[in-house]
Amino acid sequence: MRYGLIGEKLSHSFSKEIHEQLAHYSYELCEIAPDELSSFFEKREFSAINVTMPYKKAVIEHLDCISDEALALQAVNTVINRGGKLYGYNTDYLGMRDMIIKNGVSLAGKKVLILGTGGTSRTSALVAKNLGAREVLLVSREKKAGAIDYAEAYSLHSDAQIIINATPVGMYPDSYSSPIDISGFGSLEAVFDAVYNPLRTSLVLDAKEKEICAEAGLYMLVSQAVHAIEHFIDTEFEDNVIDTSFDKISKQKENIVLIGMPSCGKTTVGELLAKDLKREIFDLDAEVEKRIGCTIAEYFKTHSEKEFRDIESFVTAEISKKNGVIISTGGGCILRSENVRALRSNGRLYFIDRSLKNLIPTDSRPLSSKISDIERLYGTRYSIYTSVCDARIDGDLTPTEESNLIREEFYSKR
Repeated sequence: MRYGLIGEKLSHSFSKEIHEQLAHYSYELCEIAPDELSSFFEKREFSAINVTMPYKKAVIEHLDCISDEALALQAVNTVINRGGKLYGYNTDYLGMRDMIIKNGVSLAGKKVLILGTGGTSRTSALVAKNLGAREVLLVSREKKAGAIDYAEAYSLHSDAQIIINATPVGMYPDSYSSPIDISGFGSLEAVFDAVYNPLRTSLVLDAKEKEICAEAGLYMLVSQAVHAIEHFIDTEFEDNVIDTSFDKISKQKENIVLIGMPSCGKTTVGELLAKDLKREIFDLDAEVEKRIGCTIAEYFKTHSEKEFRDIESFVTAEISKKNGVIISTGGGCILRSENVRALRSNGRLYFIDRSLKNLIPTDSRPLSSKISDIERLYGTRYSIYTSVCDARIDGDLTPTEESNLIREEFYSKR
């Protein structure tokens, strides 16, 4: 391996795509067990690597030189092999700083809670202090390394204005967990999460639902990668490279989710998008049928709607963890808020708004097999579709026209 990333578990990583977009080298993901770390560095068979959990501190003893920033943080995420000597740097600091600044959030004079006590936590604390935070507190499940515990955070520091998650809680595949309940933090102004997969963590979604500024870790990841590449190939990028790369990778990783009434054309439009964009498509009704082993119409003959919705929610949660796919939902999928949150974690929701007069009942949809059923569902669901969607698409156009509108909106600057 000449260039790449080492860590214990890397299935969630986006680093390969980012590096190979910006530099002309092959970037490998190399999972290393703790007892293999020393041997890996003794061989020194690499030109430059990034380091992620849980080795950012452990690698220090294997280096010949370390930057002042990395030494102060006791965390290295970039190692360069120069003529057999290993040089360590920390670009996570720049990534976290850039993410906060990009969102226009001032930390000056603010109380900041940082969740976790590891390398990313120490990095975040230094960023907060250097950006003028009045008070910076580390929060841990145990009172260690000078940290307070979560009970103390809730009881004595509910006036915190900034929360930064520097733990892996909420990271794929445990995508729907959150490290803290923010409902009691009445002064909260912004939330930042170092986790980047999913694109919007549960913590970030919680904050956005309260109209609080929130950002997950993809921008931080891209920024630190850009700065790492500068070390890798001894170059300096233009100022706009981080934003350009972030926009590109976020579009590649974000799902296109189609919602709307039964018979509005979600499947047809989804197949057109999948072909045009060369993306995999998942029809949630078809995925449910795979799981239950029969058609949905057959299932409803012996089971309740609640039983169906429970299976639908399970399937929705699993499919929503994927990145860069097309998801066509069942008409009632958005009736459960947990389904909407799951779809939002990695996706942008498009409501295909077909007029009632153009919706056609069919025996394959047991809840909408008659005109009267369609009319009833339309009346109860329409406001939900409009409230949860990110964009509304005229569903009375041709499928090709609708597909083109979605593609244009998705790739526009937002």
